[in-house]
Amino acid sequence: MPAEDLAESGAGADSRQPQRPAEGPTATFRRAAARARRKAALDDQKRSFLRMVSHELRTPLNAVIGFSEILASELYGPLGAPQYKEYAKLVHESGLKLLKLVNQIVEIARLEGHVTDLDVAAEPLDEAVEDVMAQLRTECETRGVVLSAPDLVGMPAVLADRRGLRTILSNLLHNAVSHSPSGGVVTIEAQHAGGGLVEISIRDQGEGVEAADLPRLLKPFEQAGTSLTRSGEGAGLGLPIVDLLARAMNGALRLKSAPGSGLTAIVSLPAA
Repeated sequence: MPAEDLAESGAGADSRQPQRPAEGPTATFRRAAARARRKAALDDQKRSFLRMVSHELRTPLNAVIGFSEILASELYGPLGAPQYKEYAKLVHESGLKLLKLVNQIVEIARLEGHVTDLDVAAEPLDEAVEDVMAQLRTECETRGVVLSAPDLVGMPAVLADRRGLRTILSNLLHNAVSHSPSGGVVTIEAQHAGGGLVEISIRDQGEGVEAADLPRLLKPFEQAGTSLTRSGEGAGLGLPIVDLLARAMNGALRLKSAPGSGLTAIVSLPAA
């Protein structure tokens, strides 16, 4: 076949190949709507899973905690051997620890899956701090740690979810109290910062950690390689929950520390 015929044959073959039509705005809209429907269906599945986990784990745990408390207090009469009362108390304490862990895991799953219903509004920071300090009073007395809020009345208001704000403060203060020595002071301060933000700082007098270990503290189930984290109880979920909650409320968490200088957690939230 002559070269000219080959060229024409090739050109003809190319011209007969189907050409993909340009995608119009209607098709683009349909594809975007389909992605949105798939995402909504996945979010519904996540909500259903979290509700199931929450119910199926919390319900039996609450029964264990409640009945072991009845046994430990000998509400319906003496148990007999004193060991039974001691064992019932241990079961009760272990149940409380496990329930706390379950609550934290469910919270992590909710926040990482963006399955949260936050009601963001103006929240007085002084009231939130007072509420959390009252909850930790017994633990502070047991550990010999003092909570100090030098300017509690002058704390500014923030834009935050009421429950979420208290969860942030509770986790940070509990972490600080847990890692403070007997006689130590945990200081809570808040002030306006640039960019329409309020910075809440919680500083303890613990052993502190290396700067290289700070990023690991924000990862679930991770702990820094010092006695500060190894000596404390818990699974290392408090700080990751604070980080995720702060970001969900258009804020941020950062940590500052050095060996021998304690740990300072700084949460930035929008000012009200």
